[in-house]
Amino acid sequence: MIFSELEQEKCREIDLHTHSTASDGTCTPTELVERAASVGIRVLALTDHDTLAGIPEAKDAGCRLGVTVVPGIELSANWLGTDIHVLGYHMKRDGSLIQKLLDWVQQERIRRNEGIAAKMAADGVDVSMSQLRQRYPGAVIGRPHFARLLMEQGRAASVKDAFEKWLKPGQPYYLPRTKITLEQAAKAISESCGVPVLAHPLQYGFAPEKLEQLVAEFAGIAMGGMEIYYTGYTLTQRQQLFDLAQKYRLFVTGGSDFHGENKPHIRLGEVEVPRSVEDAVREHSKEIHP
Repeated sequence: MIFSELEQEKCREIDLHTHSTASDGTCTPTELVERAASVGIRVLALTDHDTLAGIPEAKDAGCRLGVTVVPGIELSANWLGTDIHVLGYHMKRDGSLIQKLLDWVQQERIRRNEGIAAKMAADGVDVSMSQLRQRYPGAVIGRPHFARLLMEQGRAASVKDAFEKWLKPGQPYYLPRTKITLEQAAKAISESCGVPVLAHPLQYGFAPEKLEQLVAEFAGIAMGGMEIYYTGYTLTQRQQLFDLAQKYRLFVTGGSDFHGENKPHIRLGEVEVPRSVEDAVREHSKEIHP
């Protein structure tokens, strides 16, 4: 299928990249599905960061509201010193490798979060990990939660501003986190009968040669896909990514990366995604895990 045909059949009924309060979104899984139903989305993937915890609630809501919920995840991996995100679709919770990996990631997050909280407390910020856990029960606590706290205490104008001033690399409250490798992320997803997908490839700021190197390496370790329909991507950028996907035999996917109020400029279902994407994800899952 040529790219122009893909462009012509797009719709707003599919969103395969969203986040809930189980990680760093501001909608509960139920609220997320309710909002999806209200804007006409019929297929929604919940892809919280490093957790599958919100999926049962989202699937229950989807059954009530007529929304097909694809159980997903978004893993952070290190590739040549850059934080690369890998989406997983049609995940199952009983994979031993994914559970071991998520347990390790959670412990690493706890170590980092405690370090960030200590830095902030030493600077006079009223913060504690017990306070954050009480406020965000069941969530995977991370920098967005610290950012909201800084905003509420008047130290930043917004979550984005808090990252810029305090929490991004090079700023006072930033601490690096040990990451898994790209291969570990893809293998953990596959071992859980999931389909690995390279998320938002243009967000890493790579030159074309390095971007192709990433795509080629990912294709070499994962029979999966690449996200080319994404918030803010132009037709020219989508064409560039589509050509790479074709070259390395990756199927294409898309989604908004909705986080609720933590990324207020992103609206749920705002990205037009081809109807064929839903079938491609499903068929690829069957092909990899018959």
